[in-house]
Amino acid sequence: MFAAALAMVVANLPGLSEAYFGFLHWETGPTISPKYGPMTIYLWINDALMAIFFLLVGLEIKREFVDGRLATWEHRRLPILAAAGGMVVPAIAYLAITSGTPGLTNGWAIPAATDIAFAIGVLALLGPRAPTALKLFLVTVAIVDDMGAVAIIAVAYTESISTLALGGAAIVMAVMYVIGRSGVQRLWPYLLLGVVLWYFVFLSGVHATIAGVALAMLIPIKKTPGTPESVESPLHRLEHKLHSPVAFFVVPLFGFANAGVSLAGVSPSVLLEPRRGSSREARRESDGPYLFLGSGA
Repeated sequence: MFAAALAMVVANLPGLSEAYFGFLHWETGPTISPKYGPMTIYLWINDALMAIFFLLVGLEIKREFVDGRLATWEHRRLPILAAAGGMVVPAIAYLAITSGTPGLTNGWAIPAATDIAFAIGVLALLGPRAPTALKLFLVTVAIVDDMGAVAIIAVAYTESISTLALGGAAIVMAVMYVIGRSGVQRLWPYLLLGVVLWYFVFLSGVHATIAGVALAMLIPIKKTPGTPESVESPLHRLEHKLHSPVAFFVVPLFGFANAGVSLAGVSPSVLLEPRRGSSREARRESDGPYLFLGSGA
């Protein structure tokens, strides 16, 4: 929350705003995909570091689905239906309002997305006062919603997809599945292949954070019903190792990079005037497709 507030301040202070936006769009390289050009700080944060964030939440949801409170469809039904309603209803409302305005209807995915990073951050402020069941429900809703948003980006907002790169990603996932079925318990083979998987997904044109979710689904887990988590379970070990760096580095950096919205030239009357222009232009201005996940808007 502090990082997001700081970003808003810096983005609107004379002298600092130019340095802020210049830093985010600083071309560090290399050029991984011709679609995005040279890698920038903004791309590294939203497409690489956030893949690690999605890896963590993917591990958490897999643990709950396989060996936790969402192990049965009876327990999964409510959060999944809530997430579906949270995507469909806002999209319908948006289309109903903008149907008469050319150029705005193709932004229907923006209200359909919930920003999981900020949602979990707000809930974390309550600490132990927030019931565990409420945390699990919100996390499940947010994850299902965000996975749906990523799927929307891949299907509706990806102008071109490299089938060759997707084929490479499929092969990497198949290799991870095989080594998992073979009983490999060490983490480094999965993490090494996960980097290769991220490369192929990013190269394909599909949003690279999908790689984090896919990797999480292929990390083996050792079931320990009714007992403490197993130290021999690769999923549990990786989840514990990721908690601190994600909470204290990835999420704050994500908030700082995406919450800085310049209000230069904006007056209160702009709230009553829908912004004109295509979502393609908006995406180009944001230097990435993450606009449609709610983080660049």
